[in-house]
Amino acid sequence: MDNPIQEILEKQLLTVAKAMEDKLDEEIASLEKPDEDDLEVLRERRLQQMKKMAEKRKRWMSHGHGEYTEIPSEKDFFAAVKASERVVCHFYRENWPCKVMDKHLGILAKQHIETRFVKIQAEKSPFLAERLKIVVLPTLALIKNTKVDDYVVGFNELGGKDDFSTEDLEERLARAQVIHYEGESSHKPKSTTQTRRSVRQSAHSDSDSE
Repeated sequence: MDNPIQEILEKQLLTVAKAMEDKLDEEIASLEKPDEDDLEVLRERRLQQMKKMAEKRKRWMSHGHGEYTEIPSEKDFFAAVKASERVVCHFYRENWPCKVMDKHLGILAKQHIETRFVKIQAEKSPFLAERLKIVVLPTLALIKNTKVDDYVVGFNELGGKDDFSTEDLEERLARAQVIHYEGESSHKPKSTTQTRRSVRQSAHSDSDSE
């Protein structure tokens, strides 16, 4: 049976190759009289870019990207955050809203292998839940470079109901710049005004109220 993750990876690599091919054509077209040396430089540049991208994707896959997995302990959470530049962590409990979030995150994990998608049971992670002030479940902690940069709390930003689409969540994550999104969304990534909390250091601040 074919490996679905491998198929997705190959499809994405083809997409990147096509984009680089188009860019090369544009650069060639911009040259008034391209000679063989110019073309060779452009081809070599494209080859190096593709090689770097392939290496990066291989590294992502080795760190668990491409799948939506559960983190068994708080210790494993810190290891995952340290290993990946971008992480979406779902703090959950066994209830219907969290299962709805699971469904969408499982889809996005396969589409955005540049980001690690994980979940951790909030009730079994009291240290993290207190430090990151997790109150409402589900809550997504959006982590970049080991720091929690933003949160998606419940479904309030997704229409307030459990029938939101995967694209709705995808656009929200893209606005936080925790995934790369090339869809037709009119939303542009914006910086969050929330205070960043390092997952390496303790945070001493007043509790949020819900």
